[in-house]
Amino acid sequence: MDQVASAHPRDVVEKVAASLSCSPTSAQLASYFDQHDNLKHLREHFLVPKLADLPNCDLSLVDSSQESIYLVGNSLGLQPKLARKYLEEELDKWAKTGVHGHTQGSRPWAWAENNIEGLMADVVGARTEEVALMNGLTVNLHLLMLSFYQPTAARHKILLEDKAFPSDHYAVDSQIRLRGFDPKHSMLLLSPRPGEETLRTEDILKVIEKEGDSIAVVMLSGVQYYTGQHFNMAAITEAGHRKGCIVGFDCAHAAGNVELKLHDWSVDFACWCSYKYINSGAGGIAGAFIHEKHKHTIKPALLGWWGHDLKTRFQMTNELDLQPGVNGFRLSNQPVLLVCPLQASLEVFNMTNMQALRRKSILLTGYLEYLIQYYYTKDPTQPHKPHVHIITPSDPQQRGCQLSLSFSVPIRKVHQELEKRGVVCDMREPSVLRVAPVPLYNSFSDVHRFITALGEALAASSQ
Repeated sequence: MDQVASAHPRDVVEKVAASLSCSPTSAQLASYFDQHDNLKHLREHFLVPKLADLPNCDLSLVDSSQESIYLVGNSLGLQPKLARKYLEEELDKWAKTGVHGHTQGSRPWAWAENNIEGLMADVVGARTEEVALMNGLTVNLHLLMLSFYQPTAARHKILLEDKAFPSDHYAVDSQIRLRGFDPKHSMLLLSPRPGEETLRTEDILKVIEKEGDSIAVVMLSGVQYYTGQHFNMAAITEAGHRKGCIVGFDCAHAAGNVELKLHDWSVDFACWCSYKYINSGAGGIAGAFIHEKHKHTIKPALLGWWGHDLKTRFQMTNELDLQPGVNGFRLSNQPVLLVCPLQASLEVFNMTNMQALRRKSILLTGYLEYLIQYYYTKDPTQPHKPHVHIITPSDPQQRGCQLSLSFSVPIRKVHQELEKRGVVCDMREPSVLRVAPVPLYNSFSDVHRFITALGEALAASSQ
């Protein structure tokens, strides 16, 4: 896998296939990549749904004993095997010791999340004291923006993508209204150039340079949920700071997917959910980041007991001893039953590092791209043949593991036929199928099986 660091994945696919004297489309190549995958053992720590258990799978078309082709970690990651064990430990402790569980055991409920914040910090490239595990993503976004968004008559705009994830759009809209401004004038939306589907870095930087004096906060995604584009967060942060803007990111689709360096890039704030690439389960506890440079200057607008220093928290004096930085933004104790699956997943991340996962991801996603282009590129000589267009950038540095696919045939039918064949991926209106081979647990054979199923699905959709 190390050869990927210096070569385009397309070149690696073709070079290795030539060395094996097989076609780049052969299952033999997928098997070879899997055999030489230094991270293949990580899959063993997750539960992959069986085809027999999937609700829309047609068991007459598949071998029901096989595992599904699970390519939707961008929406919900797989369950770590240790999640059940950790949950049962806490349920057992609750049953046997009751209230004493707050301070007893390996996971005391009163500070359980503190035990794993260092592991989370490693995933997002932060220092432990810059990260808090709390709430849900949108709650954290609101809490952070209440402090970081301080609009004035001259500087009141918030810059975000035109098609940001709805929760981001709604949060920004409401924050602007809360401060007495009009979103029509204060929401500055970035759109691709006419005829293009993703944003050019140069265009983002030009808007910041041109409008920066009126921008209070730059608030973009780390990885765009619809297109799968990975923004140049370091360049955007630098450009924003040069114009005096606060720069924050929604890292929901970036955390656990791409290599982040939130501290080194000097990002002001960030937040993310943990149930996608970080596999904490639906609605899992979310993360928040505030750079240490702000720890004595940025204070929470809303206070809660859990923002009080743990050493004196239970003295109940009602004289606030506020923790510095992001820790002061905590409001309530965290639900230990949500901490358990997150701990189980972060311990798997701790068996490797984001650099190694990213190296595998580049080749794994590049292999998927290669096969899609090989089989389904538009052919002018066969105008009626179904074809697939990848809207995600082809540059590996501008994407994570997700490829967003647009089809020449009705997408809903294709998705239904894929589900019948045991493929788990998702649709996003109006016309995109999102496919995400996650390096933590997906294999090259998963990708090859997907391509085979896609061929069958397209054939069935055309009948």
